[in-house]
Amino acid sequence: MKSKIGRLVVCAFALMSLAGCGALVAGGAVVGAGAGTYLYANGELKTDYAASFDSVWSACERTIAQMRGTQVQPVREISKGTISAIINDENVKIEIAYRAKNQTTVGVRVGLMGNKLSSQVIHDKIADQLAKR
Repeated sequence: MKSKIGRLVVCAFALMSLAGCGALVAGGAVVGAGAGTYLYANGELKTDYAASFDSVWSACERTIAQMRGTQVQPVREISKGTISAIINDENVKIEIAYRAKNQTTVGVRVGLMGNKLSSQVIHDKIADQLAKR
């Protein structure tokens, strides 16, 4: 039994490596790997930005202002933070976390259960804000 599971795991990783960017579906959540990819799990869309924590934090604040967010509640610590707001009558939560000198992870959840398309729109606007700097 263990050898069958082992072979299955090896085959799965072999298939992912052939694809160039691996993606694995586990329990309804998509797990992705590779540069420039998004991870959508449990209603939150995450990606890494090649920018400092401070730059990404500012870009997130500008994005919320551009989208006319209300009831904005920023909570910032040294290496992580959360910005909660209401945009178009939807609760939006943006989590920002330091990973390395010029690498920052941002997770976006729109609504209670999550909305992938709306989260992607916010990520696109954050990327636009970072490109303007």
